[in-house]
Amino acid sequence: MKFRAALAILPLLIVTACGSNSGTGNTAAPIAPVKPPAGTNWLETVVKTPEGGFRMGNPNAPIKLVEYGSRTCPVCGLFGREGTQPLEQNYVATGKVSWEFREFLVHGQPDFAPALLGRCAGPATFFPLLEQMYINQEPIEAKMTSPEGNALFAKMQNAKPLDVAKAWGDYLGYVDFVKARGIPEDKARACLNDQAAFDEITKVMEDASKNKGVGGTPTFFINGNIVPNVADWKGLEAALKAQGA
Repeated sequence: MKFRAALAILPLLIVTACGSNSGTGNTAAPIAPVKPPAGTNWLETVVKTPEGGFRMGNPNAPIKLVEYGSRTCPVCGLFGREGTQPLEQNYVATGKVSWEFREFLVHGQPDFAPALLGRCAGPATFFPLLEQMYINQEPIEAKMTSPEGNALFAKMQNAKPLDVAKAWGDYLGYVDFVKARGIPEDKARACLNDQAAFDEITKVMEDASKNKGVGGTPTFFINGNIVPNVADWKGLEAALKAQGA
């Protein structure tokens, strides 16, 4: 099933896919830190990848972490609030680990607005906005599951996907959220109407589901291998250390 069609049929309430994953890991000798080029630092080295994600850190890092996540998933939110700063400061900043985030939208309708807006201003703001969305997730979740949220879900079932994104972007307050963080309203609304970005996110999700075994969020890969049964920072840090980080 195409994820575009899934916008109209996924239930509004939190799905069981949020927080489930599986896989295997390995062990390795400790890795030495890698200095960034003069005048730069790895935390500000952020690019959009050919795979449709955004990557922070040393592009040649010996440990390559890829996360599939949903900005409205509570388990992802907990990981983001607990893990973002130690991941960045203790691992990405050393040059030993790069971190790529790819969207995997488990809630259908409500997910596309924050995903589109999160990439709206490009690589420089991608990870700060991601962290801020997780920090401020609780009121968003309450609105999603409210009677008004369920009514909007029903109203948008047969709407065009970008109209759905715009409606949820307004209802959940994401347009005002990014405005308060430096993205002008006209730019935010243009991003909610960006068909190419929408199609790219859809393609990332389809590839993850069909070809990589991703069935829930967050799901982590280290050097191309799915991490087994890990959805929190404690488990991920242990997996990174096992790889020599």
